[in-house]
Amino acid sequence: MPLYSGPTHSMRDRAMIVEQIWTGNSGRNFNYLIACAETGEALAVDPLDYQKCLAAAKAKGWTITQVLNTHHHRDHTGGNEQVIAATGAKLLAHKNAKEQIEAIDRGLGAGDTIKVGRTVELECLDTPGHTMSHICILAHDNRPALFCGDTLFNAGAGNCHNGGHPNELYGTFASQLSKLPAETLIYPGHDYIVNNLRFTLDREPDNAKAAEMLPGMEKQDTNKALVTSLGLEMEINTFFRLTSPSVIKRLREAFPDLPDHPDQKTVFLKLRELRNKW
Repeated sequence: MPLYSGPTHSMRDRAMIVEQIWTGNSGRNFNYLIACAETGEALAVDPLDYQKCLAAAKAKGWTITQVLNTHHHRDHTGGNEQVIAATGAKLLAHKNAKEQIEAIDRGLGAGDTIKVGRTVELECLDTPGHTMSHICILAHDNRPALFCGDTLFNAGAGNCHNGGHPNELYGTFASQLSKLPAETLIYPGHDYIVNNLRFTLDREPDNAKAAEMLPGMEKQDTNKALVTSLGLEMEINTFFRLTSPSVIKRLREAFPDLPDHPDQKTVFLKLRELRNKW
């Protein structure tokens, strides 16, 4: 019996094709191509490894017509110039990132729609926290899918070291991510699942699902990485488990002045503080 079930690195249905590209770099980045099944037009998301992205599109017979950056950090924008030079693609990013990302053709805000070919429509979410000009994109398809950059990771949350703030990150988790359908597929900007599961178990030692998954994730082929769902994240991601008695008990060991019944924001911020040093 497998430890987990669900899609792997590619997802295809009637309208949309997703290709997850493992860069194999020291930052453990994932890049993505989102293509229209009818026209072969594709959107490249954070195509740092431009050679792999261009090669994957060529192999599939796709034409990259748009590049989207979830945020301005160089490990997400570093391949823009080469992809655009090779394809003539238009560059999309947060409307407030124009001073940090060169040559944006379309600035995006909350609720904006991104169309790819004839069949793919993506919704822009304004998701501050990791940076203050961070976007995620949500596919409303046969099964919803979230391309979340460095906001949400498998079993973890983005840091706030370089231009972000944990208060806003909590707000993004509480007001947006936690309200998405449980079946939403999660496509993060990096593979940190092993360390994040270890952090979950450090904070919640009795989390049976995280303990069950960890050995398999330690051995997984990142070229065929597990794609989690939001429902699974709710089970294994400590940043969604803010009311767990075990999480709160362990948190009190690190922060003895924690109130008897801490609010969820306090728990989130203390967890993020501990993860920064962990």
